Amino acid sequence: MSLKKYFLIIKNDKEKRKIAIEQRKAQNDKKQPGLFWLGGFKSDMQGTKALALDEFGKKLGLEVTRFDYSGHGESSGEFINATISDWLEEASAVFAKTTGKQIIIGSSMGGWIAILLNKFLNEKDKNRIKAIILIAPAIDMTKDLMQDIFSKEQKEELQKKGFIELPSDYDEPYIISKKLLDDGQKYLLFGKGSIKLNCPLYILQGGKDKAVPPSHSLKLMAHLTQDSVNYSFIPDGDHSLSRKEDLGKLFDIITQYL
Repeated sequence: MSLKKYFLIIKNDKEKRKIAIEQRKAQNDKKQPGLFWLGGFKSDMQGTKALALDEFGKKLGLEVTRFDYSGHGESSGEFINATISDWLEEASAVFAKTTGKQIIIGSSMGGWIAILLNKFLNEKDKNRIKAIILIAPAIDMTKDLMQDIFSKEQKEELQKKGFIELPSDYDEPYIISKKLLDDGQKYLLFGKGSIKLNCPLYILQGGKDKAVPPSHSLKLMAHLTQDSVNYSFIPDGDHSLSRKEDLGKLFDIITQYL
């Protein structure tokens, strides 16, 4: 099954974004749902989990869609200028390029985008999402996992410079802009009552996750009271959950929904 690589142009009054997409069309006749990948903060579609998902879908003849948010990977734009609004708009535009029902798999920040995308789609078409699978979901991350835990010095630097740099596990630090944090306020989900999905959801959480601690995914669980929800806790799992056994668990969950 061939892999199609192309760019989607998203325009508005202020800018034009060129979003890189890699997509496989379904090659089976069972009309099985496709797999729609939403990566994490500063991750791209060439990451370990994203590529493993693509290979898994290829073997089963499923449609698989991956893309890079603006400011990530092969897409255009500067990361420091991007916002949750931008990334949600891009996710919606790329989703429109899929066919039939989809299983959305969201990792870390992609988990937040997945819930927001589902909310948007429910207002238009409730029949497109077969299930949602979240890996260490960073819901409301701009507030709960950033602003609320910033030190006094970091908050002062943010106000003065308009951004701060945070250490990361990669070569370059994370640059967190005030623009990103302010924009994130529009999409906060916690503390606003139950989150209605209209589809089943499965959460995978690592016990040794320092970026998105288990308490955060449990906070999400407390808001999911209207739909079928499953939760798998991997005691020795880290934030990435990209080991062979972690990926095996992910693929077993996907298979349940096929």
